[in-house]
Amino acid sequence: MMTLKHALMECCTPLRTLKNCNASPSEPGPHLIEQLQAGSGVRAWLWEDYTLPVIALAFSFKGGSVQDSFGKEGEVALMTRLLEEGAGDLAAEVYRERLDEADAEMNFYAEGDTVYGYLKVLADRKDTAFDLLRLAVMQPRFDQASVERIRTKFLTDIKADANDPHAAARTAWRKTLYGDHQYSRQPEGTETTIAAITRKDLQIVHQKLVARGKLKVAVAGAIDSKTLTDDLERIFGDLPAEPELVPIADINPILAQQVQISYPLPKTELRLAYRGIGIKDPYYFAAQLMNHILGSWSTSRLYKEVREKRGLSYSVSSSLVNRHHSSKLLVRCAGTRPDRAAEALSTIRAEIRRVAEEGVTEEELEVAKKNLIGGYAIRRLGSAEAIVSTLLESQERGEDTKFFERQSQSIQAVTTHGVRSLAERLFDHDPTVMVVGNPLEGDLAQSADLSLRLVSSHSSCGAPSSGLVSKIAR
Repeated sequence: MMTLKHALMECCTPLRTLKNCNASPSEPGPHLIEQLQAGSGVRAWLWEDYTLPVIALAFSFKGGSVQDSFGKEGEVALMTRLLEEGAGDLAAEVYRERLDEADAEMNFYAEGDTVYGYLKVLADRKDTAFDLLRLAVMQPRFDQASVERIRTKFLTDIKADANDPHAAARTAWRKTLYGDHQYSRQPEGTETTIAAITRKDLQIVHQKLVARGKLKVAVAGAIDSKTLTDDLERIFGDLPAEPELVPIADINPILAQQVQISYPLPKTELRLAYRGIGIKDPYYFAAQLMNHILGSWSTSRLYKEVREKRGLSYSVSSSLVNRHHSSKLLVRCAGTRPDRAAEALSTIRAEIRRVAEEGVTEEELEVAKKNLIGGYAIRRLGSAEAIVSTLLESQERGEDTKFFERQSQSIQAVTTHGVRSLAERLFDHDPTVMVVGNPLEGDLAQSADLSLRLVSSHSSCGAPSSGLVSKIAR
């Protein structure tokens, strides 16, 4: 019998690609993505495929670390981690043994806006794995011994981060961009907040977040729609109807600031944040193409200007970062010599200004279109794991099952004029800049007219104390 380990090794073999427009029912193409609804209202998207005898299931509950109680930051992350630590009448060790016997892979994790779950199992062992998943979401035990063991792991990681300049950078970055918004808080918590979380807190936050109302489910693999509909009802049907979520306000990142994480590192890291764009914005696909040309691959403008022509860094890239309540365009530059970091920063900003002022060429745009459309199937539809991730993400964006066709049409419709208009809009403010390592050197260090916040990298990973923060007015 094929084991899950062997099946996972075969998962590099693509499932049915987007070219299979004449696929048979056992070999469905993406136009056959099915929308299912169980009797309780639980909905899912199914990509039915029998290339391998494997089923992958991914799901999400709205309400991640932004739902942490004030003073108990980290409780959603801790709760989520404990879902794998025993459920129902099965203690943690017995639960893991049952999961191993089913040859199933299961994990849960929390992000800022969402709690995610994932299960992968051989099709002929799905019933046992699905029963264990049901117990995990419906009846987590939160045994005190497990709570203390996982709490200790969290605290160990937090203490290790206390002397890590990159951990300090992440904390300072969030506070700088988001002020007092929930996005500025530490999703992993602090020593104080993790120590304050009780077993009752974990039970309460589970009851508030794990509900059918905001649940999204995606399934790919060797299962038919009727069977899956019954299984969905069995796994999720008895959950509460709606979650109890604290409203979260939309926020734009705060720009035109500079953050210095002073630490004697051999290399300097730079991070720049510009205004972002929401996924529902009509210029969103223009932003994707612009970002691709600017810095999302090895022949991008930033890569050529910063690394190839000048040798200023080991890596440089840009990305569109979209959260439920905020968006930004992020540029990261790593592996830069301290004495050339100011030059790298100046080069990055000059190239971004050039995109805003001159736009992109027709040739650049056509190449970017081909790369985005052609590479999508390979990156996002090449395995069961990739497919369920893509289907889940598309549901969270509010798409329907024709998302790929519509996305391709939208990308093809973008013009150079649209890209330039979008670039002018995103880059009309100075960015917020963070420098991790030694302070910038030379005349170029004085070229940015920015407020400066100095944050000691030797502080704890909590919000910097007033004694460690100083502001220099323009």
